[in-house]
Amino acid sequence: MAGVTISPASLLKLIAEIAETPLNAGGVFKKDCTDLTRRVSLLSYLVEEIRESTPMDSGASSSSENDWWSDLVLALQAAKRLLSSAPRFQAPDSSDVAAKRVSFQFQCITWKLEKALSNLPYDLYDISDEVREQVELARSQLRRAMQRYGSLNSNKFSTALSDLMERDDAKIKAEEEKVESVSETIHFAEEEKKQLRKSPSISLAFYLSKDADSERLDKMVTKNADESSKLTVPVDFLCPVSLELMKDPVIVSTGQTYERVYIQRWIDCGNLTCPKTQQKLQNFTLTPNYVLRSLISRWCTEHNVEQPAKGRCGDMSVIRALVRSLSNRSLEERRNAVSEIRSMSKTSTDNRIMIAEAEAIPVLVNLLTSEDAATQENAITCLLNLSIYDNNKELIMFAGAVTSIVQVLRAGTMEARENAAATLFSLSLADENKIIIGGSGAIPALVDLLENGTPRGKKDAATALFNLCIYQGNKGRAVRAGIVPALVKMLSESSSHRMMVDEALTILSVLASNLDAKSAMVKANTLPALVGILQTGQGRSRENAAAILLSLCKRDNERLVLIGRLGAVVPLMELSKNGTERGQKKATSLLELLRKACQ
Repeated sequence: MAGVTISPASLLKLIAEIAETPLNAGGVFKKDCTDLTRRVSLLSYLVEEIRESTPMDSGASSSSENDWWSDLVLALQAAKRLLSSAPRFQAPDSSDVAAKRVSFQFQCITWKLEKALSNLPYDLYDISDEVREQVELARSQLRRAMQRYGSLNSNKFSTALSDLMERDDAKIKAEEEKVESVSETIHFAEEEKKQLRKSPSISLAFYLSKDADSERLDKMVTKNADESSKLTVPVDFLCPVSLELMKDPVIVSTGQTYERVYIQRWIDCGNLTCPKTQQKLQNFTLTPNYVLRSLISRWCTEHNVEQPAKGRCGDMSVIRALVRSLSNRSLEERRNAVSEIRSMSKTSTDNRIMIAEAEAIPVLVNLLTSEDAATQENAITCLLNLSIYDNNKELIMFAGAVTSIVQVLRAGTMEARENAAATLFSLSLADENKIIIGGSGAIPALVDLLENGTPRGKKDAATALFNLCIYQGNKGRAVRAGIVPALVKMLSESSSHRMMVDEALTILSVLASNLDAKSAMVKANTLPALVGILQTGQGRSRENAAAILLSLCKRDNERLVLIGRLGAVVPLMELSKNGTERGQKKATSLLELLRKACQ
């Protein structure tokens, strides 16, 4: 590999050295050191598979291969140096400035690692699905760490990165040329928002449309995949603070435009500078940007996107009064209060922030055990709406909500059970929560809803189960709960339930890396159904069917011969020529195995 000349074997040694670095830092940086070490250790499986695999293209290495490998090596070298200096982090002479500098160094490494993994060219290596999942898990953790550290400032980033690379003078120059400006960081956040606008078979958009801003989000977020993947909101139409399409744009004294509620909250919190330029605000006048509002309106009309309406923002004193009423002895008072909070929580992000600040979450969690069905339904829906705002996820988890949510999932009304499943999905978007939710008894309750719920309930359960099963430890739990027979049954459902067939295949493809799940699939006689989908299915369904068959038959000639007799060869040949890159790779691998088995 060009760029940075270090072999996979040497990189594995470097990762091992990082994992064995004694962490003597205390105080505020103890968690940073532990988290960084844990994330780096996860990458050993990836590098191990790269070492053992031969790139599909035996020619010269591509620039994408060089770039991502160089980024990874440089980031890991910097990580080792930073962790090795951990004992000095809490030196008696350390100042606030030094502490900020160390914090920023952690931020630089986190950014560099995520950038490297995002450019990993999977098509060049034989990377297993299980390791891919670990890489995506690591990327997700790194992105959330970036959000906690805050936005990168290009000047500070250059200085910190240079400090980290000071022993590699030749590499510093190259790296400084690559350092993106602050606009690149904003672009990174915009990409995160775009992922929510896309509509894969299992997506957050489905849950957002269940209660919060349902009509607007249905039109803005849940367009079909082909349309929404092409539709990109112009950057100038997004608020630099919230990264949402602006509904009431206003201009501050520096000439920058923001969504009114967010810049007002910024000012109300005592900030005296412009969030984007860091210039001091000469005054706090917010001037309506009528021209931009007109352009946004015209763009929404042209692209059949509903113009975002001004949300009804609650008054904090009103919200606090409603929260007090949640504990009123009168059932009617409690009903009315939780119903009103539900309405407010679906209106805007600002309301979700204020409701949480009014300490409503612990009280709403208590109401989940209410014997009054209407109160329980509204309480679980409130938590679903509030969980859409990421910071509230942590507050809901700290309130010990999972146990009560699982109780609602088991014994509530069907609407309450559906929204409980949706809430578990929303909370499980934070990776550490997947472990907590998986160990709470939620998975058997979700499997029951998958089997016995309404069509909407089954969809809710499938989406939550998919996200939970991304974590390896939850796959076994799902298998023991009977998820495989339930999913295989869905594969044979009528065409009117085609959406659920797609959902079932997506989950089975995630489970296929688990040995117990494989055994359960074979026992449930899954092979004929999968071959049938190869023959009659479309798009993603055929790809997932091929991926699952490859996993089940990889080392079993008897199964390979069986799927050949069932008629898998012709559709696999078609997929190998006309499928996506992933589909072609799976189909080609399976055809090669079939050829060897027949010989």
